[in-house]
Amino acid sequence: MTTTTPHDSSSVAPPSTAKVNPVEWAKKNLFSDWLNSLLTIVVSVILVLVTVNILSWAFTVAQWEVIPNNLGLFMSGLYRPELYWRIWCMLALVVGLGGFTWGVLGRDQPTLFGRNVLIGFAVVCAAFVIIPLTRPNSPTLLGLAVLTAAAAWGGRQLSRKFNAVGQWLPVVWFVSYFIVLWLLGGGLGLQPVRTDRWGGLVLTLLMAVTGISLCFPIGVTLALGRRSDLPVVKWLSIAYIELIRGVPLISIIFMGQVMIPMFLPEGVRPDRILRAVIALTLFSSAYLAENVRAGLQSVPRGQSEAAVSLGLNKPLSLIFIVLPQALKTAIPAIVGQFISLFQDTTLLATLGLLELLGIGQSVLANPNYIGRYAEVYLFAGVVYWFFCYAMSLASRRIEEQLNKGH
Repeated sequence: MTTTTPHDSSSVAPPSTAKVNPVEWAKKNLFSDWLNSLLTIVVSVILVLVTVNILSWAFTVAQWEVIPNNLGLFMSGLYRPELYWRIWCMLALVVGLGGFTWGVLGRDQPTLFGRNVLIGFAVVCAAFVIIPLTRPNSPTLLGLAVLTAAAAWGGRQLSRKFNAVGQWLPVVWFVSYFIVLWLLGGGLGLQPVRTDRWGGLVLTLLMAVTGISLCFPIGVTLALGRRSDLPVVKWLSIAYIELIRGVPLISIIFMGQVMIPMFLPEGVRPDRILRAVIALTLFSSAYLAENVRAGLQSVPRGQSEAAVSLGLNKPLSLIFIVLPQALKTAIPAIVGQFISLFQDTTLLATLGLLELLGIGQSVLANPNYIGRYAEVYLFAGVVYWFFCYAMSLASRRIEEQLNKGH
């Protein structure tokens, strides 16, 4: 009898992947037959014409001075210029913590500043110097870029020496939120600034981050409540989700502005920004609950049964076994809901809140900039696209990290 020994899997070479040059790829995907070739040519011509017209308008017709002349309004609304240092401190805090978190999460990577990262840093720094819009503040922006890199390096070194650093990151981010509110609103040694002076991109980001942070735990709780075995909890969760999902967001925002004070003692009237955040949170949590519930349904029943057989009770098996897998599956839908919430902040302009779109409308009301709709809305659209794409890119990176073990 002949015995065979299994080969060591580590010695087996990975399957070779055939490299396709651009010409072969184009022939296969764009010019495979006469119809595909015709469609490729027609679409290419249309894209070229549209691009040429947009560039011609941008460089010859558009009057871009409306953007740099009102950049302070777009960024921070009616915040007084002598207090802009607070905005820069807030940005430095967020950027520094972001770099530190990057370093902590990338401590096991062979190199933190690879070629692509260095190229990205170089492009960003060059843009700070070359683009006229950022050129007046280029020294400060370059300092923030250096702060990001230094914080990332420091976070990586510190997390390698102390493994518990990563466990404290959520706490640090939680505390930083209140530091940002303190810097923005003043008090406790700083000159107070009324909330009607808040505005622009700062207010948009503040409302979006607050709404996302609040709607996530509420949505998870509603999703678990809808799958609960307790009839009262289950039907209350179903009633809330279906009621909110059947009403437009603008209606909830208007009702929040009018009805929330009715449930409070006489004379107590919450701030408009607080009421707007509550309305956004209540609306988004209902949709997020359905996204999480879909993730819970995708987890096989055998996972719960295996957890119970190992001695875990139902709450522990839900927290440590089922819910992590459900959230991992629902990441694309959850991030999509976060992006939708960020975009929904534009509806608050109808209530007179001077967030980014509201500031744009105020600028267009200035007689000096009447008719500059394309420039203002294009600038606002680019800003919204940047942050939405950043969230989408971050979600893909998270998925890649979570799927490495499979």
